Amino acid sequence: MKKIFFTIGLVLTGFTAMIAQTKKGSMLIKGGTVITVTNGTLENTDVLIQDGIIKQIGKGLSAPSGVKVVDASGQFVMPGIIDAHSHIALDAVNEATSPVTAEVWTGDVIDPLDIGIYRALAGGVTISHAMHGSANAIGGQNVTLKHRYGTMNPDDLKMQDAPRTIKFALGENPTRVHGRGNNIQPRSRMGVEAVIRNAFSEALQYKDAWAKYNAEKGKKGARPVPPKSDLRMQTLVDILDGKIIIHCHSYRADEIYMLIKVCQDFGIEKLVFQHTNEGFKVAPELAKYTMGASVFADWWAYKFEVYYSTAYNAAILMENGVVTSINSDSGELIRHLYHEAGKTQRYGGLSDEQALSLITINPAKQLGIADKVGSIEVGKQGDIAIFSAHPLSVYAIPQMTIIDGVTYFDIKNDRDDMRLAVSPTEQVEPIFLSEHDHKCMQDTEWLFGLAEHSHE
Repeated sequence: MKKIFFTIGLVLTGFTAMIAQTKKGSMLIKGGTVITVTNGTLENTDVLIQDGIIKQIGKGLSAPSGVKVVDASGQFVMPGIIDAHSHIALDAVNEATSPVTAEVWTGDVIDPLDIGIYRALAGGVTISHAMHGSANAIGGQNVTLKHRYGTMNPDDLKMQDAPRTIKFALGENPTRVHGRGNNIQPRSRMGVEAVIRNAFSEALQYKDAWAKYNAEKGKKGARPVPPKSDLRMQTLVDILDGKIIIHCHSYRADEIYMLIKVCQDFGIEKLVFQHTNEGFKVAPELAKYTMGASVFADWWAYKFEVYYSTAYNAAILMENGVVTSINSDSGELIRHLYHEAGKTQRYGGLSDEQALSLITINPAKQLGIADKVGSIEVGKQGDIAIFSAHPLSVYAIPQMTIIDGVTYFDIKNDRDDMRLAVSPTEQVEPIFLSEHDHKCMQDTEWLFGLAEHSHE
């Protein structure tokens, strides 16, 4: 029993000590083949990151005093991979109590200790879109995460400058969850559309009621009664006002086109489709009216409504001008997104730049963060993945993953995949330990009897 407590105490102490690991870093990456994604590939090129921001890109750069130098000779340097559809760092993701649950937010329940975050880092993934599930026609709000693994503070993982997003769902999921019994909507695909239209109509009435109240209360002598505050309605109003990007679970072309029409009727322009297996059938409409489509490389036929698709889907969408990304929707596949992107060269003949855009700049555009990440450009955040070979090669192995200029994965220092079971004989070295963290560490030692048994 003592050894169990000892091990747990060391684990918690180690994680508590790393709370401050979200700081911005500086480093000079020397001599790599730099795949910028947006401005070509640069041979034998250096990238200077200072205070978390890319400051210079060029040959023969010198590191300022005190700045760490990373030798990338013979290796490939690319932007950190971005997953536009993920559920890592989450547990239960469906608030399935109503067809509309826009008031809930996955950002309230982030698990910073999920080992899936570290494994994603080991695959070069720096950012993921932690999404609500697809049980609802209008589900909860999502959160964009930076994989700053090694903190116990969930807020450290949130990309604070990312726009708000929300999950919608069409088809079998909302109908099978809610369409049971008498007088329960939606029971059909028509009912899903009706739920969404009714919700937006109610939101317009809510917005109008508050507008009338605000106009009336400014008048001399007026004492109007404010409308009842409703977080669900206010979230829907924010969608209508363009403050939130819709990411919609979808498969069939008819339903994709249906939601496009609904959004047009309500003046909504910020719309991204997820899965989008039959997107190739409505590619021109997706290109003209949406922010893009996030798809699987080659998954389909796992349920009836996904019976029909093609591995050429991503390539067809790209060639029709759709902002397209490839996502994982999986705690396992997220580690292999560079392989998934490579499949589009076998099925569709995409160029290296096109294929890599599917997991970098394009998902960044869909999440509204392309001005900050998704390519290696001066002024963007220092999110970098370094590979042993070209990332589209089956022989490529991720070597180092960097976020905001801070190394969060280094294959040379990888300790058995960072398993949570720490050997009692292994010393956990605190890093960036603040006075507050030191106090927390002392409390943790007392709780698990670490101080008493540290000599064993």
